[in-house]
Amino acid sequence: MSQPPPPGPPDPDRPPSPWEPPPGHDPSRSEPPPSWSEPPPYGQPPAHGQPAYGQPSYEQPGEPPHGQQWAHQPPYAPQVPYGQYGPPSGPRPGGGTNVLAILSLVLAFVFAPAGIVLGHLAKRQIRTTGEEGDQLATWGLVLSYVFTGLGLVACCGWIALVIAAGDQGTTY
Repeated sequence: MSQPPPPGPPDPDRPPSPWEPPPGHDPSRSEPPPSWSEPPPYGQPPAHGQPAYGQPSYEQPGEPPHGQQWAHQPPYAPQVPYGQYGPPSGPRPGGGTNVLAILSLVLAFVFAPAGIVLGHLAKRQIRTTGEEGDQLATWGLVLSYVFTGLGLVACCGWIALVIAAGDQGTTY
């Protein structure tokens, strides 16, 4: 078996090992050695005193990283506890009026039972999304129920008239 060569001056053609401390690191010093920073632009060597991109950082836990600018980091929303929803989202910008509420009002005059169904669906959507159109959905429901009731009374009255007319004209 061959022994590895004794440590000597670093070979400029060989990249440094990630397990070795950077050159000039003295473990007896109390201050931490320089750490990672932003990688240099493509094709430029790293600045003096900074480890090359990909080398480990020798920072102490709890210390802020040296040489990095954190001011450009975007702010993050606070985390909510598990099982809870995040902050409520207001009405969507440009969301406008709920389409089902409009259709409920229109179908109240055309086919009232469909207006009832769409009115209830619109009310549920408006509660969850915060869109506009709650009054339209309410008016769609009221008119749909009124027209459905009038339609049922008209059908029952017509059936009663047919039965009454049929009883009077059956003399043989």
